[in-house]
Amino acid sequence: MSLAVANVTQPDMDSLLVKYTIINSVNEEISRLIRYAELPGGDTLLLNFSADTRSLSGPNRLLIEVNPGPDQPERYDFNNVGFVNFFVDRDRENPLLDVTFDGIHIMNGDLVSAKPFVLVSLKDENRYLSLSDTAVLQAFVQRPGGIDLEPLDYASGELRFLPAPGAGPDNYAKLEWTPHFSESGIYTLFVQGRDATGNASGQLNYKVSFEVITEARISNVLNYPNPFSTSTQFVYTLTGEEPPAQFSIQIMTVSGRVVRTLTQAELGPLRIGTHRTDFTWDGTDDYGDRLANGVYLYRVLAKDRNGKEYGHQSGAADAYFKGGMGKLVILR
Repeated sequence: MSLAVANVTQPDMDSLLVKYTIINSVNEEISRLIRYAELPGGDTLLLNFSADTRSLSGPNRLLIEVNPGPDQPERYDFNNVGFVNFFVDRDRENPLLDVTFDGIHIMNGDLVSAKPFVLVSLKDENRYLSLSDTAVLQAFVQRPGGIDLEPLDYASGELRFLPAPGAGPDNYAKLEWTPHFSESGIYTLFVQGRDATGNASGQLNYKVSFEVITEARISNVLNYPNPFSTSTQFVYTLTGEEPPAQFSIQIMTVSGRVVRTLTQAELGPLRIGTHRTDFTWDGTDDYGDRLANGVYLYRVLAKDRNGKEYGHQSGAADAYFKGGMGKLVILR
């Protein structure tokens, strides 16, 4: 705001002292004294005052006192006081919360890696109140068989907070969690997100349960659809800390002759959990010729980075995939 002050009586006065007092909605006072250069007689000084209103939601009053005390001798001071009422509208928009496991939005009960990269991000539309405090994101984990919520601790070295880069349109904060689960079972993650004014990201906290199997195994490698006529994809379930370093699927005749080898480069990136390959097989052999109608076998070969073969975990689809072997049918 601006305030005009005129001096007509004291041409030799010293510097001018002005007191600004903000009285908030609960009658708390915030005062600030500012000294300006001397004001010659007959002259006018235009004062500008600015204040941070981020904590001043609701009705407020600004009280201005020129030469308080008085600081300088003055014959009359009854006209040295002015005030103005102003209202600060609070931020009412909820921030947006997002949680991913290794770049994937998981569902309740999904299988995840024993060493996942969990990214929690919070974005707020308010470009003035940056998400810079760790208090805007809080996370808790419930371990298998437990009932207590364990807060994620920065001292563990598994948690990293990335504040918003500053005021502006890119007002978002991130929480990176890189746990190493040593126990198989069902875990539950709880996340609370609030913006700088306390608006929650939702009426309920984010909550998701996920399963961890620490053993590195592969199961339920099935092709879908089966039988197929033109194309099919492979579905698989992987457990452990990381995907296999070597992975391939051999298509064989019932007599055991390999007619097609699907390499890891063709199948695309593999992920811990139950997923479907990006690759679509069109039922051709290694030379690009179409295979005849009939029953074929497929064998899964998987090794870790040390060359150790993956085990085969029992699962609901064991009747169709046993000991790393499965059966498919081409029907054109």
